[in-house]
Amino acid sequence: MAVPHPWKPLGVWLVELGAVSEKELNQALEVQKQIGGLLGSLLVRSGATSEDVVLQALSAQWGYPLLGKQQPAPDDFQVYETLRELPVSMEWMLEQEVVAWFEGGASDSEDAPEKRTVCILSPRFHSDEIREVLETSLEPKGFRLQWVLASTYEIERLVGVVRQELAVTRLFSEQGSQSLLELAEEAPVVELVNNVLAKAVEAGASDVHVEPGEEFFIIRYRVDGVLHSQMTQSASRFPAVASRIKLISGMDIAESRLPQDGRISTRLGGQEMDIRVSTAPCSFGESVVMRLLPKNRESLSLESLGMEPDHLRLMRSVLGFSNGIVLVTGPTGSGKSTTLYSGLSELVDGRQKLITVEDPVEFQVRGVTQIQANADIGYTFARALRAILRQDPDIIMIGEIRDLETAEIAIQSALTGHLVLSTLHTNDALSAFTRLVDMGVEPYLVAAPVKAVQAQRLVRKACSGCSEPVNLPDSLWKPLAGDWVKKPAFVEPKGCERCHGTGYRGRLGIYEIIPATEEVQTLIADNADISELRQWAARHGHRNLLQDGLIKAARGETTIEEVMRVAGASVAEDEATEA
Repeated sequence: MAVPHPWKPLGVWLVELGAVSEKELNQALEVQKQIGGLLGSLLVRSGATSEDVVLQALSAQWGYPLLGKQQPAPDDFQVYETLRELPVSMEWMLEQEVVAWFEGGASDSEDAPEKRTVCILSPRFHSDEIREVLETSLEPKGFRLQWVLASTYEIERLVGVVRQELAVTRLFSEQGSQSLLELAEEAPVVELVNNVLAKAVEAGASDVHVEPGEEFFIIRYRVDGVLHSQMTQSASRFPAVASRIKLISGMDIAESRLPQDGRISTRLGGQEMDIRVSTAPCSFGESVVMRLLPKNRESLSLESLGMEPDHLRLMRSVLGFSNGIVLVTGPTGSGKSTTLYSGLSELVDGRQKLITVEDPVEFQVRGVTQIQANADIGYTFARALRAILRQDPDIIMIGEIRDLETAEIAIQSALTGHLVLSTLHTNDALSAFTRLVDMGVEPYLVAAPVKAVQAQRLVRKACSGCSEPVNLPDSLWKPLAGDWVKKPAFVEPKGCERCHGTGYRGRLGIYEIIPATEEVQTLIADNADISELRQWAARHGHRNLLQDGLIKAARGETTIEEVMRVAGASVAEDEATEA
């Protein structure tokens, strides 16, 4: 079908494209004469065509990109940041239903401010008055203007962002002698905090960081283990925002000199969320960090964690023991709790008593008695464990072995017929044995009950929407992978809208596991140091964290760069120890 000439009116375009009939067009024109309004809207309202078709015709007629197709849709924070920098009043923008944002984002742009492109959206994009105001305000300052077309839904959503920002600006310009409590309960502050949390859930963030500075405070999300800046706000707004968060998490909003912990239970993005809040005094206020924990996770299983088949078989085998200790190690945020919960879920059979002691209880597991430790009232892990042993348990999960007392009770429990699952903070699996000895546990008491130690990390998954095959020289990976990788199919992600330009979307685990064989038990009982243990592992072809990661990279699930970023340091430490 021939494309109509761009100077023709919209109605002619739609008729020539076969989107509406001449009769439908004439009827809409008659209605327009009587009541006014935009022709495209009248045709959509009458059912003659769809808004999508009208937008495509307008895009071809004017040469403007469509939001969400040729032009990526902005998030709320892009609009917030742009509003603060443009020399156009928010009152005028709201009145004219104009929305503007910097292409690529304001804070992330590498261009000088005067060279940036400002995307403009308005249902009245054809208005000479609006065009004149924007062109005379922005073009002399060097901004490039790019008009964008969008659906009614998107326009209303983004105009709502302008409305909210204007309300917040007015509130803080008029706050005067209002107390922090009053400000924390003002609708614009409530809406801002709610929006920050809702967007965090939508982005799949695990944590939200609110960081005060001298002139601005920054809000950052941790997504797939990496922090991303989302928005900045004037420092004058920080006390009210921090007070709002402290208020809803049950903290004392008047106390800003001491660290505090709080908790929020709410519903966000259609799911029940448990939000753990921590504040700490810093130079320009209080640093606020919120950990987002879904209350009802999908059913967890070890199979869903991405372990290699031989590793999965070994893990299930040790979890089948009637007694002993199984340890999972790794840094904070490496998925240790998820692994333990997955193992517990598979052990629930109605014939055994499963009890956990945690701080905090992160997820609810059906069929498991879960106990919250609370050091503030003296209910420590050790004290809770003593109480648990009087509850006739078969399987005990301890959130973390933090001290000698907890370690000794865990070992005693394992030696008296209980299966104990717990975590330690170590860089690799072998270090768990020496860590327990360093805590003060006798080597022979470590050797006897520990059945296996699993170490793990989380790496970002390569985005399936933009990853392309790449050939890498053998010298880059073969010396590290050994015989574990045979036919590699490495990929290189380019970055796309789906992954927000990062090249990664989601995370998966990389693992290593050390079963406590008789030889390992002998080494531990003889108080072997970490270098001796690593030499033993090398002799027996043990697969380490890096090699497990390279197996996944060779399948195109992640990248070598990501595996090296996460696991490279542990291997370097191994080599330094052996040297």
